[in-house]
Amino acid sequence: MHKKLFIPGPTEVAPDVLQKMATPMIGHRSKDASNLQREITEKLRKVMYTANPILLSTSSGSGLMEGSIRSLTAKRAIVFSVGAFGNRWFKMAEANNVPADKCESEMGQPTTPEMVDKYLATGKYDVMTVTHNETSTGVMNPVEEIAEVRKKYPDVLWLLDAVSSMAGIKIEVDRLGVDVCITSTQKALALPPGMAICSVTPRALEHGKQVKHRGWYLDLLELYKYVETKDHQYSATPSLSHMFALNYQLDRILAEGLENRYARHKAMAEYTREWATKHFSLFPNPKYASQTLTTINNTVNMSVKGLNDALGKLGMQISNGYGDLKEKTFRIAHMGELTLNDIKEVTAAIERIIPTLK
Repeated sequence: MHKKLFIPGPTEVAPDVLQKMATPMIGHRSKDASNLQREITEKLRKVMYTANPILLSTSSGSGLMEGSIRSLTAKRAIVFSVGAFGNRWFKMAEANNVPADKCESEMGQPTTPEMVDKYLATGKYDVMTVTHNETSTGVMNPVEEIAEVRKKYPDVLWLLDAVSSMAGIKIEVDRLGVDVCITSTQKALALPPGMAICSVTPRALEHGKQVKHRGWYLDLLELYKYVETKDHQYSATPSLSHMFALNYQLDRILAEGLENRYARHKAMAEYTREWATKHFSLFPNPKYASQTLTTINNTVNMSVKGLNDALGKLGMQISNGYGDLKEKTFRIAHMGELTLNDIKEVTAAIERIIPTLK
């Protein structure tokens, strides 16, 4: 039995989108492949509100996170972390011998503009990384406010992890001044996992020329060189199956209407937060609660695993807490193809199951 997924990823994929994954192969060096990749770029620019180059990578979002901090840090990076995935970006820097510092917020709290100002004012950094939406804690960072502070430091490149938020809330990449905005297919874009996406500014690519050891497969400059000089080709064989599905899914997203899509996500988020506050409590600071996922305190001391086992018998799956938050919290994702009725279904089921767990 297929379980309807209310987890941070992979998310539900529409049957017709899944079918596009089975499109017969074409040569990845063919004109048809170039045309496919060009169409995807044009549509992604609309979704990401950018005029900048778009790069695709046959990897998870972590691939382009690692590639970006390694490719573009010529001096030193400051990693702002609000949970597991900000910490991962710092680990990537360390693993690649990239000079970096970490500013870690208290669990459930955001990266504040004041934090950004404090670190950038030192003049030590040419790169900063920010997690827009942290799926471990359910925090969505105030990128609008961060963007205002960052204007004071125009020489610092801004790398933004929008893996679990892009297409679930409006992120106006160019207006915010983001240099590299990263997402991937298996979250709010509602595709199978396996492809990462980023926009990148020309100034970031120029800056990266100072970095001697950028790697190869995940080098943003190498990816861009092929896109520009080889008519939207890629240096290594791409996942054409993902591209067929992505091109089709972008049409569906644009047909829904971006504002309509954001409104749907907002309605799901608000309902889930109200329900969580009534029956449990929110883990993150409510002011910074995510629009694509809610992390909820296990205030009734139930077995989250037991809850999920029972939900599985009903054809649904939520997510336990992440890392140290396992069993202390649980998470309900509300992104991608899900609707408010889906959220009402799973929350009602949880209410019925909880008395049986005590």
